[in-house]
Amino acid sequence: MAAATGDMPTYQIRAPTTALPQGVVMAASPGSLHSPQQLAEEATRKRELRLMKNREAAKECRRRKKEYVKCLESRVAVLEVQNKKLIEELETLKDICSPKTD
Repeated sequence: MAAATGDMPTYQIRAPTTALPQGVVMAASPGSLHSPQQLAEEATRKRELRLMKNREAAKECRRRKKEYVKCLESRVAVLEVQNKKLIEELETLKDICSPKTD
């Protein structure tokens, strides 16, 4: 419906008939519906889940560390070759520059 004085339409807001949308269920407090056995089972389940996640994280950590060490070993190999070449070049330059005393 358009208002008589302006171009802006006016709308009527209706109050919702229920407080929650359909399909939404309110959960009870955590301790009210569980027996001690259920609480123990839940704690065991949570512990197992935590341990499983920790195992996966440790496995990933070991994989990353292995990759890092492999990269370092490769770098060491390259630097050793470079160092050997530089030592040979140094020896060559020493031979060229040093006075011959034969």
